[in-house]
Amino acid sequence: MVEETVSSTGSKSRPSNGGIPFVNGWLVVALLVCGIALLARDIYRNPLSLFTSNAGARPVVARGDLAEDEKTTIDIFNQSSVSVVHVATAELAGSQFNFNVLEVPKGTGTGFLWDENGYIVTNYHVVRGENQRFRVTLSDNSTHQAYLVGGEPSKDIAVLRIDPAHLNLKPIKLGTSSNLQVGQKVFAIGSPFGLDQTLTTGVISGLGREIQSTNHKTIRDVIQTDAAINPGNSGGPLLDSAGLLIGVNTAIFSPSGASVGIGFAVPADILNRIVPQIIQTGKVERPGLGVFIFNDAMVRRRVGKPGVLIRDIAPDSAALEAGLRGTSSNENGDIILGDLIVALDGEPIKEQADLFDLLEKKKVGDVVQVTIEREDRKMDVKVKLQRIE
Repeated sequence: MVEETVSSTGSKSRPSNGGIPFVNGWLVVALLVCGIALLARDIYRNPLSLFTSNAGARPVVARGDLAEDEKTTIDIFNQSSVSVVHVATAELAGSQFNFNVLEVPKGTGTGFLWDENGYIVTNYHVVRGENQRFRVTLSDNSTHQAYLVGGEPSKDIAVLRIDPAHLNLKPIKLGTSSNLQVGQKVFAIGSPFGLDQTLTTGVISGLGREIQSTNHKTIRDVIQTDAAINPGNSGGPLLDSAGLLIGVNTAIFSPSGASVGIGFAVPADILNRIVPQIIQTGKVERPGLGVFIFNDAMVRRRVGKPGVLIRDIAPDSAALEAGLRGTSSNENGDIILGDLIVALDGEPIKEQADLFDLLEKKKVGDVVQVTIEREDRKMDVKVKLQRIE
């Protein structure tokens, strides 16, 4: 039973702890009122000022030296771009410039100086058609009339010539494509608009690829790269990290025509075989055996010894008549390697370039002795050389 106390006035008093809930309730109410007031202030206060009258440019931070690989890339571009040219048909040469990379007109492309005599290499599909006159813009933005010397549509290669008189022409530095490796850095230079040049970088994504040429022939042993090859860059050089020409950019694999990371280039070794013939006669007439062969990298990896491995035999060919054999597979799916060509007329053959160099010294109709290795047996076969399309 709770006792009540009586004050001196005779009134009753509440227990001393009965006022605590009353005080706490008023405290909560007070806090709620303060919170609502603060929230209302944030809602109804004036908006933040958007402008500062004394604003100025921020100080620029000095970045220091470029990285070594950046310097290398810049040096490659500066040294090689002087050899790169813009190619356009005579009708398009005087048209208004349009720098939209998705609207580069047909009949324009890139090329590069082959030598000091005014010969220029580009893609055949850039110059194909009835037009025999072109305009070439050099790296100094001077424009010159050019004439078609000849081309090889099955390799998508063409040669133009400008008058070299009074011009300080600097030809591209030529390298080799026989020792390329997947993963090597590459640099693609183009001149899509005539007043500027572009540089894209990447690596070799694959070797020994095949693409279709403008006359629907298969171009074999093509270099695949992820360096962007955009519209208008066809015919430009593909360079290695030493700034040497290893291929000519020839196509992009894209339904829209824009680069999607799969570009192709015709190897420099092929270029170095056919360009001199075009310069000499305007066309390429090559004697051959009528065989298709594997690239050197595959032979080294699969066979492990020098020679040129036959992949397939062309129908109705000199090789078929001579009894040469291509690579095949048996009913179990096991690969049966074809004949390995190790010599031609007694001259040793270690790689593709050796075979091509020896064949270029021959004429269509010549009979040659081909030394092959078949199932670890060496044998000689007589072959009458045929014209290779």
